[in-house]
Amino acid sequence: MDEQPPVGRERHAAADGSLTCYRHPDRGTHIRCTRCDRPICPDCMVNASVGFQCPDCVRQGASTGHGPSAARPRTVAGATVTADPRLVTKILLGINVAVFIAVWVKGDELLNELLLLGRAITYYGGPLEGVAEGQWYRLVTSMFLHQQVWHILFNMLGLWWLGGPLEAALGRARYLTLYMLSGLAGGALTYWLSSPVQGSLGASGAIFGLLGATAVLMRRLNYDMRPVFVLLAVNLVITFNPWGGIAWQAHVGGLIAGTLIAIGMVHAPRERRALVQYGTCALVLLAVIGIVVARTAALT
Repeated sequence: MDEQPPVGRERHAAADGSLTCYRHPDRGTHIRCTRCDRPICPDCMVNASVGFQCPDCVRQGASTGHGPSAARPRTVAGATVTADPRLVTKILLGINVAVFIAVWVKGDELLNELLLLGRAITYYGGPLEGVAEGQWYRLVTSMFLHQQVWHILFNMLGLWWLGGPLEAALGRARYLTLYMLSGLAGGALTYWLSSPVQGSLGASGAIFGLLGATAVLMRRLNYDMRPVFVLLAVNLVITFNPWGGIAWQAHVGGLIAGTLIAIGMVHAPRERRALVQYGTCALVLLAVIGIVVARTAALT
């Protein structure tokens, strides 16, 4: 007698034989629910005591009272599953657009107040300004600052494409931490290695952090790594183009920070998850502070 395939093995397959999520047929996947065996994508994965479960099995387990993990659905990083997995991404996108409009209205005056600057005079006869003069806030404000339309367009497209799946997989707090620390790391490396009179702006450091985290997450979920490698290669070619004009330090700093933070978040052992995740973020933050303090001491 032929063996009957488990539920979902025949119904949820693309024309080429690859698996697709049972709730989102347009999304390929390699992960199955440990209870019903149906294929599930990252937006549908709920962290269980062993592997991942689909939302239907989680609801069924909660209604029958079978296990705390079923009653409290979690993401792959241990965060609570939310109704809107893109809420933080939408807020970040809105802040970037709002700052862009404000700069477009106010002009260079606001731009010079917010951009990342080591130590320089922004207008004739004015005082020295910059991070070295105690204006550490520039490391944050410059992350949301754009001047050209093409610049904010590319960065916001990257934020939307990469941010949504990451926010769903990591949870809101972890995702926001990843974004901010990646941006700060990119700004710190720019402050350290670039000329103190060279201004820098843009969300590219944070976006590259999301790119590095995406690679880590896809590897964790056993996804095909070729698309993210191609995307990374293209972005690195653009970063180190021979015509210049791009703060490569921000891209590299954000990529390194995002990769390290994501490793700590998605590979942390369950029994020590909080310690490993918070510890990884704390180490990256300490490295950022150390770089900024050392560079400031060298410039003053």
